[in-house]
Amino acid sequence: MSGRRAGPALIVLLALVAACSSSRPVSAPRRPASPPRIVAFSEPYQLPAPLSRAVAVSAGGAIRIMGGLTAGQSTVSGVFDLDPRTGHLSPAGQLAVGVHDAAAVSLGGSALVFGGGSPNTVATAQSFGTAGGQVIGTLPKPRSDLSAVVLGGRAYILGGYDGSTGDPSILATSDGRSFATVGQLAQPVRYAAVAAAGGLIYLFGGTTPSGSSQTTLIQEFDPRSGRTRIVGHLPEPWAHGMAATVGGQIYLLGGVSGTTTLTSIWRYAPGANRATLTPDVLPYPVSDASVTQVGEATFLVGGELSGNPVTGVTSVRPAGGAAQVSSSAAQGAPFTGHLLIADRGNNRLILVNPAKAILWTYPSASAPAPPGGFYFPDDAFFARKGTEIISNEEENNTIVQIAYPSGKILWSYGHPRLPGSAAGYLDQPDDAYLLKDGTITVADALNCRILFIDPSGVPSGQIGATGNCVHNPPASLGYPNGDTPLANGDFLISEIHGSWVSEYTRTGNLVWTVQLPIGYPSDPQQIGPDLYLIADYSNPGGIYEFNRAGDILWSYHVISGDGMLDHPSLAERLPNGLIGVNDDYRDRVLLIDPVNDRIVWQYGQTGLAGTGPDQLNTPDGFDLLWPNGSTPTHPQTG
Repeated sequence: MSGRRAGPALIVLLALVAACSSSRPVSAPRRPASPPRIVAFSEPYQLPAPLSRAVAVSAGGAIRIMGGLTAGQSTVSGVFDLDPRTGHLSPAGQLAVGVHDAAAVSLGGSALVFGGGSPNTVATAQSFGTAGGQVIGTLPKPRSDLSAVVLGGRAYILGGYDGSTGDPSILATSDGRSFATVGQLAQPVRYAAVAAAGGLIYLFGGTTPSGSSQTTLIQEFDPRSGRTRIVGHLPEPWAHGMAATVGGQIYLLGGVSGTTTLTSIWRYAPGANRATLTPDVLPYPVSDASVTQVGEATFLVGGELSGNPVTGVTSVRPAGGAAQVSSSAAQGAPFTGHLLIADRGNNRLILVNPAKAILWTYPSASAPAPPGGFYFPDDAFFARKGTEIISNEEENNTIVQIAYPSGKILWSYGHPRLPGSAAGYLDQPDDAYLLKDGTITVADALNCRILFIDPSGVPSGQIGATGNCVHNPPASLGYPNGDTPLANGDFLISEIHGSWVSEYTRTGNLVWTVQLPIGYPSDPQQIGPDLYLIADYSNPGGIYEFNRAGDILWSYHVISGDGMLDHPSLAERLPNGLIGVNDDYRDRVLLIDPVNDRIVWQYGQTGLAGTGPDQLNTPDGFDLLWPNGSTPTHPQTG
């Protein structure tokens, strides 16, 4: 009422409304249920060799992997059972015919494998069960690059081609021996993703039969009527992807759009006319993986990145409950590989494993510090397949490049304890990275610039104006402390003055900029198409997910107790979905489960600085190195 008195007529009306409300309560409208949130984790184990375009089914709690292509593009016939809890892989036998780009379902206690390339397209229908592998039937004609799904006790086969033309016919079988044509696709496609929901079958994207272009089509097939119709479109052309059904919603995972292998996850609600991009992403780009469901989790096994077979295994699960972290994290192995920590207060780098054993230290008796000392290592990142480490010594005004594991100094830039802005000098360098072309990029913070240095030690360019410390894009930067290289070649820059985060091209063109409602932005990371992660270097500090509009989509901000962060400087999402963070002034590195905001692992004693086992002093950087030498949190610079 804004302080005004109600008139007599309005008072009577309000009394009547109150009387009606008290005599006959009106139920509040029921909100529609929110779509289930899913999380994707990279499992801590990998296949022993790269494999793509295989098929997989669930078999007694194991993932049965059949056929596929090797890294040498050879078609294989092996059948293996993968234990999704432990990663143990055991041989189960051989297919009667080795195939890739086939389709498979579990039906009647056996795995049925339809068509595929061997290497030429074949028409075989194979069974693999207690009797091993055998050919039990023949498709009406050869067919590869096809999809299959089980609905109502029958397997349905959709899409594919015979080696020269597309096949629009939709086949159904209850035993893999005889096949009936039950419908026709509205548009023949290859390499489409398939899923069933609500008694209907959906086919997403795919390539045209010639393979020359990708489609955006969402095709719906009704087995009761035999009718197929185009019900919608994907946001972009898409093929070679995978699908999972969770809570009545269909999620489209990875795949290829144009020539780019994706980490994207799209959600499709049956009956809608389009799929929508979710804030969730896969831990690494992948297409052409074998996919199956075990329990409540969908597993993507192997697959391809830019046409090359990979060894990774990813699980996609409903968020919350027992599925909140990967099976490895739940069992006490929170990450795969080794964790490098820049232990700033102890002037050292250490490498630890999940059991918290120190595996390597720099400097050491066999690897002495460089001239001028190794002082105040602010960050450290692996480079060149884990054979080198680059570290910026913030208060030492230097950058060093170290051979790993020998500790030999390969390259350095700057003058110890002598800040400056002329060529060869730095002033508070932060976040040094080695780019693929050999260039070093660094946030030269107090000089208010992002500096590029060529391998010969000569500055080759910069973003920002030296000494002009004001956020005025694209002319100047306000005290930059982060310069994360992105997969597209741009840089994600954080500015302390004003709490700005911006994306710039290497030549200094501004792509976008946003001011965040946090105190001290530190080291932003891109984790999705429009999703970013950043630490707030404050006390109490926090971790935030945000988009380019500046919307905070998730946060971890505990104001007291063991979960409180004191000046966290770097937060990164690990492949298993956990968030790694330096909790600088509490002397620890943490892994946090973002589903329930729970600390699941830490190295260092909370608030107790030291140099002994499980002790740190103001850790300010970390990096994850996988056994194969890759750096999953920054693959573009690893």
